Amino acid sequence: MDKKYVGDENVRFFELICFLIRKKLRQVHAQIRYSVPEELKKGSVIGNVAQDLGLDVKRLRSGRGRIVSGESIQYVDLKTDKGILAVKERIDREQLCGDTTPCSFTFEMILENPMELHQITVEITDINDNSPTFKRDSMHFEISEIAAPGARFSLISAEDLDVGVNGLRDYFLSDNDNFILKQHSNAEGKKYAEMVLQKALDREVNPNLSLKLIAVDGGTPQRSGTVNINVAVLDANDNAPVFNQSVYKAVVTEMSPKDTYVTTVSASDADFGSNAIVTYYFSDLDSALGDLFLVDEKTGVISVKGDIDYEKDKKFELRIDAKDQGGLTDSSKVIIEIADINDNAPILSVMSFTSHISEDSPPGTTIGIINVKDLDSGDNGQVSCKIEGTVPFKIKSNLRNYYTLTTDSVLDRETVSEYNITVVATDNGTPPLAAKRLFNIKVSDVNDNAPVFPKSVYSAFIMENNSPGVSVLTLKANDPDENQNARISYILEGKSIAGSSVSEYVSVNVETGVVLAARSFDYEQIKELVFFVKVQDGGSPPLSSNVTVKLIIQDQNDNPPQVLYPIQTGGSMVAEMVPRSADVGYLVTKVVAVDVDSGQNAWLSYKLQKATDRALFEVGLQNGEIRTIRQVTDKDAVKQRLTVIVEDNGQPSRSTTVIVNVAVADSFPEVLSEFTDFPHDKEYNDNLTFYLVLALAVVSFLFITCLVVIISVKIYRWRQSRILYHSSLPVIPYFPPRFSDTLGTGTLPHVYNYEVCRTTDSRKSDCKFGQANSQNVLIMDPSSSVTMQRIQSEKSILDEPDSPLEVRVIITRWRFSSSQQQCNCEADDPGPER
Repeated sequence: MDKKYVGDENVRFFELICFLIRKKLRQVHAQIRYSVPEELKKGSVIGNVAQDLGLDVKRLRSGRGRIVSGESIQYVDLKTDKGILAVKERIDREQLCGDTTPCSFTFEMILENPMELHQITVEITDINDNSPTFKRDSMHFEISEIAAPGARFSLISAEDLDVGVNGLRDYFLSDNDNFILKQHSNAEGKKYAEMVLQKALDREVNPNLSLKLIAVDGGTPQRSGTVNINVAVLDANDNAPVFNQSVYKAVVTEMSPKDTYVTTVSASDADFGSNAIVTYYFSDLDSALGDLFLVDEKTGVISVKGDIDYEKDKKFELRIDAKDQGGLTDSSKVIIEIADINDNAPILSVMSFTSHISEDSPPGTTIGIINVKDLDSGDNGQVSCKIEGTVPFKIKSNLRNYYTLTTDSVLDRETVSEYNITVVATDNGTPPLAAKRLFNIKVSDVNDNAPVFPKSVYSAFIMENNSPGVSVLTLKANDPDENQNARISYILEGKSIAGSSVSEYVSVNVETGVVLAARSFDYEQIKELVFFVKVQDGGSPPLSSNVTVKLIIQDQNDNPPQVLYPIQTGGSMVAEMVPRSADVGYLVTKVVAVDVDSGQNAWLSYKLQKATDRALFEVGLQNGEIRTIRQVTDKDAVKQRLTVIVEDNGQPSRSTTVIVNVAVADSFPEVLSEFTDFPHDKEYNDNLTFYLVLALAVVSFLFITCLVVIISVKIYRWRQSRILYHSSLPVIPYFPPRFSDTLGTGTLPHVYNYEVCRTTDSRKSDCKFGQANSQNVLIMDPSSSVTMQRIQSEKSILDEPDSPLEVRVIITRWRFSSSQQQCNCEADDPGPER
């Protein structure tokens, strides 16, 4: 009969259960045992688990209580709503355990949150549901009539699948005069019977005997089985074979190949001739052992016939009969012990496994629970587990045959995002056998990395006068996290630049990091922008970092040079005076110009474009100095007009033209006649005429409107005003006291004080004052009879006039003396209308 055990190699893998809670796994172990009879109906109650373990029924439901069994058939079911164990499948003790007693099976009940592991053993008690049976309906014996009383004849054994009191109890032989029945028990307690000849047979009286062998069990009600025994009486063989050993012992290794030698049995017969020929055979020809072992009927050699598995049977007991030609027999017992070899690799069963783990999980976090079993025994069944390679995980044993896979150190998804863990279970056999199981674990990301820029400072250049919206540069930050944690946004940090928000100057694309110019830049107003850009990820909470961006404005040649000196006037003429005695290289004046651009755009060069006499003057290319290039002669014209062009070095270059008037003379009267023709400003005259006409019209309108009302008053006031207007009042002149001329220097013999009064168009002119300069400056007004003054200036001309036509009034102190009188008149502040 085939036997099935809990450790059957064909048993399916355990059901997967996940019970990961908090940061550690708490385990509780308890054992309970129940005893139930076999053949209970489905749904029959085995026991109240909740009550026996002291658990609340709610705990069974919340803990997702489950049964984990290694059996191919799950015989029990857990009713979590009632806390009881019930029969799920028909339990046949004989099918489950065979003749093994006591018969039981063990399973675990697992609860989660926290984990509890309870071992439950259910013992199956036998009921008398099987009758003793014989493999054959009849047995045949050929017995010599000279067989001596006491001769024994082995009978086939009955098989009763029940055990204990329900198993085979007694054999009975039907009534007869020649044979009695003797019962024996082997080492395992199994009963078998022998028929013993009590009275010699007489073939002539009864050549054939018909007997019945009855096997009964001890159950209630009692069951029985019957087999017929036919005895044929032979003639003339009076010596039976005799074994030289009553018990033979042998050891054979499991998985031995066929025809492997086990042992040899031997029996001798004292007869002679054919009556001494002995043949060997198994006493129980129908036993399953006949499929495993083979006995040579002539030599008595026992060899392996089938597959021997230590995990199924650890020992076999055979009964061998020796029979001679006369039908006399003897029996002996052969005990064969099976030696275990390491022929079963460990079996790894995953009970719980988490394929994803967060990278911030602390060391010791449980990932999975593994059950490891080895069907071998002894050292061959001792198993140890380890992890191949170097990984931040470890495996340890908490309960018998249970291993926990946990983290061994802190994980970093940015370093390793996925692990392939190979768990190896190895037994202690020789040679050792191993089993492997691959676990794939993916590390889940947490937002533990802030986005960073490759550089701490970014610099970019942009040409001034750019178009708004032009791209300046692209910022690129990296975040080693993934998914939402690596979704980067670029934000322009708020900071004012020159009192305005930075967003008025630049903008940043929030997704691409492209920096755009929000306006057109002017290098002359702002040369550099420094602002900050923050990059922020999409994690929770978000992480960020800043970077400094320097935007450098590059100059364009968009400004022409500006002439600071000589100042270009509209109504008056400024002339530089050169004496006729000037030598070669005489410094006439210096053109001073600036360019608000920078770099080579501000490098200025000076060139003489036109001149009255190009052979007389030259302009320094770099410094703008106007010097004589030859000796001044009397033939040179007094009035010299030079046109100097000032040009920058930009691409394309820009230029400004300045006119320099030079008077070649040794005294003021000499040049006075050359500078008396001054053109009036036509535009100014036109404007003045328009204003006069407009004023006249307004006055006339007001006059006509108010004439009727105030005519009498106006006439009176008009008469009074006319009287005062036509009166001639005496004017008494005043001459200041004389004083000696002590300050007279230069070409004039005396020092004079001049009062300069503005003439035509003076209403629109402004009075400006100059300080001393190192050059001789000639200033003339065409409507004045005495306008020429020689002024020794010490510094420079100040401001450029505001109107096209200007009379520059320079007030200085002069002293006047003559042979009759001395006059010292000082005009410090003549006023605008003097």
